[in-house]
Amino acid sequence: MKNLEEINQFGAVDADMDDILLECFEDHAAYREICDFSKFLVIGRKGSGKTAIYRKLLKRQDHDTFAFGHNFTDYPWHLHQRLAVNSMPEHEKYIHSWKYLIYISLSKILLNFDNSQPYSDDAQVNLEKVERFVIDSYGTKDPDVVQIFGKSKKLRIHPTFKIECGPLKAGISLEKFPMDELPTVFQEVNKNLQKCLINGMNPDNKYFVCFDQLDLNFDPKDNEYSSRLIGLLLAARDIFTEAKQNNKKLSIVVFLRDDIYSHLQFEDKNKLTQNFMTEIKWDERDNSPTLKKLMENRFNKLLSDENAIIWDDVFDESKDMSGHQSKYQHILDRTFLRPRDIILFCNMVLKSFKNNKKIDATRIVNRFENIDINTARNDYSNYLLNELDDELHKHIVDYKIYLEIFKSIGYLQFNTSDFLTAYEKRKNLLPNQIQPIDILKILFEFSIVGYYKVGGSGYGGSEWIYRYKDPRSQFDESSTIYRVHLGLMEALGLKRYSKTTQ
Repeated sequence: MKNLEEINQFGAVDADMDDILLECFEDHAAYREICDFSKFLVIGRKGSGKTAIYRKLLKRQDHDTFAFGHNFTDYPWHLHQRLAVNSMPEHEKYIHSWKYLIYISLSKILLNFDNSQPYSDDAQVNLEKVERFVIDSYGTKDPDVVQIFGKSKKLRIHPTFKIECGPLKAGISLEKFPMDELPTVFQEVNKNLQKCLINGMNPDNKYFVCFDQLDLNFDPKDNEYSSRLIGLLLAARDIFTEAKQNNKKLSIVVFLRDDIYSHLQFEDKNKLTQNFMTEIKWDERDNSPTLKKLMENRFNKLLSDENAIIWDDVFDESKDMSGHQSKYQHILDRTFLRPRDIILFCNMVLKSFKNNKKIDATRIVNRFENIDINTARNDYSNYLLNELDDELHKHIVDYKIYLEIFKSIGYLQFNTSDFLTAYEKRKNLLPNQIQPIDILKILFEFSIVGYYKVGGSGYGGSEWIYRYKDPRSQFDESSTIYRVHLGLMEALGLKRYSKTTQ
């Protein structure tokens, strides 16, 4: 194994900036369920690996697989709002604009990248209709996403598209149809595009249209934003189902943060969840993907000379951490079970290792030891708190004030009485006289705090309940013992044990 001092890091926290992400990609059930067309919706906490799967799909090199991705960093959201079908129910008024965008995206794949086309005489007839519509309307068969809904665009709907519509406004014709009027014929245009594209797709090929970074600028108070996301989910479901019914392999893959998905409310959400959703989880059970294996992929990429490298080659597991924990478990307990957390923690351990070797010139071991992990925890804890700030500031405006209550308690673990006492000290600073139980409930939703459940799952043992471990878990108002997430201990200045155990 190469010397640890020779490398700078084990990868970037941000998937878009991680140069070795694709080479070190760790297979996951969520990725496989997308690839075998059993699911189309991927949810997970921020940093859980959604963008890694998105990038992996777009970079697939198979001759029979084609993917097109929409990254919403600079997406003109306002264009969807302008093309809403306001006569439809609130949660359905954006379905048609999403379907149109998806169909034009699929057209780009079939007309520009699928070299098997036309795979049949029928496909040729159908794709010629699509090509004529796209070129006549946009001047190219490969329009940019910003062009698709451009206000100045005028669609040319050729008679080969059978459009049934009522009387048009004066001066408007299907041959020169203003983009702003598209909602009046959305359903008809989409129906024609769907028929031609479904018939034109090669049944031996796989097609993916992907949507990532939908959480950018998300505001839970913005009902229009929620309606747009719901419209995308319903459009994706309809097209995914239609393709399956016609024996074509097409998936509209939507990547969404789990807290945003839980916020959305619409009819048939439970059916969509049960039938079409897959969740990215790590270290959930014995046969689930592990963050250890994910890091071993990176160790082998960066440190291997000839022999395969495992976790124990990099971390000295011959000596336990405090509490008789392995180093892996010690680190895992301080994460939200996300790739970005363990990559960042390992990067900070590497930094500590280098600093500690400078301090102790006699140290020759080429593995991470207890001291390296312990000295990395402060920086890691501050990182985790900053991560929560990015995630929470829109959901819980006053969460920083709530965290001050924990600082007043001073301990990682506390009981109801401890919390009430600290609450009373901070009561005047709290907004709208919020009740103590409501603060705990809110912070539980984001896994900042967990509670102790007596006689838990499995064989009747007790356990700590956190949402990041089980997103379906609910807060128990009858609980009396709580614990702040271990990863926040240093950032909040908390002691390891409760007052009663000191």
